Amino acid sequence: MRIQPTFLVNAVVASFGTLLALTMGTTAVNAAEGGAGFYLLGSKGPAAAITPPPGVFFSNDIYIYSGELGGGRALPSGGRLAVGVDGAAAIDVPTVLWVLPEDIMGGHLGLTATLPIGWKNTDADVTLAGPRGGTASGSISDPVFTVGDPVVGALLGWEEGNFHWQTSLLVNVPIGDYQEGEISNIAFHHWGADVSAGLTWLDPAIGLDLSAVVGMTFNAENPATDYRTGNEFHFEWAAVQHFNEQFDAGLVGYYYDQVTGDSGAGATSDFKGRVAAIGATIGWNFKAGELPISARVKYFHEFAAENRAEGDAVYLSISMPLSITKPTNIAAK
Repeated sequence: MRIQPTFLVNAVVASFGTLLALTMGTTAVNAAEGGAGFYLLGSKGPAAAITPPPGVFFSNDIYIYSGELGGGRALPSGGRLAVGVDGAAAIDVPTVLWVLPEDIMGGHLGLTATLPIGWKNTDADVTLAGPRGGTASGSISDPVFTVGDPVVGALLGWEEGNFHWQTSLLVNVPIGDYQEGEISNIAFHHWGADVSAGLTWLDPAIGLDLSAVVGMTFNAENPATDYRTGNEFHFEWAAVQHFNEQFDAGLVGYYYDQVTGDSGAGATSDFKGRVAAIGATIGWNFKAGELPISARVKYFHEFAAENRAEGDAVYLSISMPLSITKPTNIAAK
């Protein structure tokens, strides 16, 4: 069984859409300010390091999460402390990817942009005024539907035979709707950057895809709360079997470890967290007329959490090429 390149391209585009689902702030109670790290865990998956051909691609991702932070632990959020936290979110993330036709260092350069919009709700048994505590109030439920911070990024990818590798940079631009004093926010209100490197081995003859991505997230201080989330390490993997040109299925997972503590005048402790997750994915490639479309579902269940939530996440992704640049015939030198 050999997979057609057209369908592989669409499957790859779906991974770029979820890659940029970073500004959502949706992992409802992480070991970071506002219960969210800048990098959205599980956003990478099958074909994670394969770069599409030159052209413009569009993807739309819906991310759904539900989790809780137990043990009476406090979550710093919006300049307050929340205790006994449950959270849920549903965010829509449209993304555009432009892969340039020029060769850069022997690979292809891609530029990305996204703007998340959606709903998030955080419930807390008790809230304390101020990031270091203070006057206590009763239980609170804080739902919000708004626009998050835009994210811009770049990637550079190469391939050799069945091996594909890629480096990427993402930057969070803090201009989204942020409400100081609220325990639910989609925007982060601080600059952030994520650097990562990925490797995919894909054998079209047997349809097996093995992918892994490792990265580090760096966060600037939130000027509204004087809180700076520590540096965050993340590792994601996928093992997927393509059964034919239309259908694939397999396993996915991730591991997260905050390697440096939170800091700044608004931080009460280093609040470092750790969590792992395992799940499954199904992909389906089809056509709407002559337009090739890729759809994917990913499910993750978290476990072994420390200073962070345990919950469940679902990704619903769809992607398609808007235009593909035809190669120019150039005489060999």
